[in-house]
Amino acid sequence: MTSSLIAGMLRLGTGAVARWQGCGPELRQRVYFANHTSNLDGPVLWASLPPVVRARTRMIAAHDYWSLGLFRPWLARQVFQAVLIERKKPTAECNPLNTMLEAMGQECSLILFPEGGRQTSPEPQPFKAGLFHLAKRRPDVEFVPVWMENLNRILPKGEILPAPLLGSVTFGQPITLLDGETKVDFLDRARSAVMALREPC
Repeated sequence: MTSSLIAGMLRLGTGAVARWQGCGPELRQRVYFANHTSNLDGPVLWASLPPVVRARTRMIAAHDYWSLGLFRPWLARQVFQAVLIERKKPTAECNPLNTMLEAMGQECSLILFPEGGRQTSPEPQPFKAGLFHLAKRRPDVEFVPVWMENLNRILPKGEILPAPLLGSVTFGQPITLLDGETKVDFLDRARSAVMALREPC
């Protein structure tokens, strides 16, 4: 009940419309990867999924942001089922890839922002290697590109209250790692798949 209420509030507050262009909202294991310009991106993408899909989808999020205060940690744990990642150089004892693989198991999907942090440029920055390694370790999972539109204007960096603008979430055609595809080629192709979902100016 709480999750549905918060999801509804997020959709209403941002006017975000889900557009499924390259696939449908199916209950199958996926990694949704998107551009990242606002702290609203993860919650709004999560809220754009149908309830049955949302219940099995976990958001990858920065530990240093979502562990502050009382409300954010509650949202992260109890609502978004977030997987909190330390934004520091991974070590053998603390490897984000292993954390994500464990969080997925055999049922859960993930929401991931492969740029590694919020950006202010109009185009996504080069993707970090984690997306490639995740695709290599889980070839059975669909990787769905997502374009988040206008969320950075609804809640700009440093702001608390959202502006009365409309956002959108566009889901594209799933991709998988090709046989013999290099890390650079896969990450470039994944980034291009996200950018191809932008609306023409």
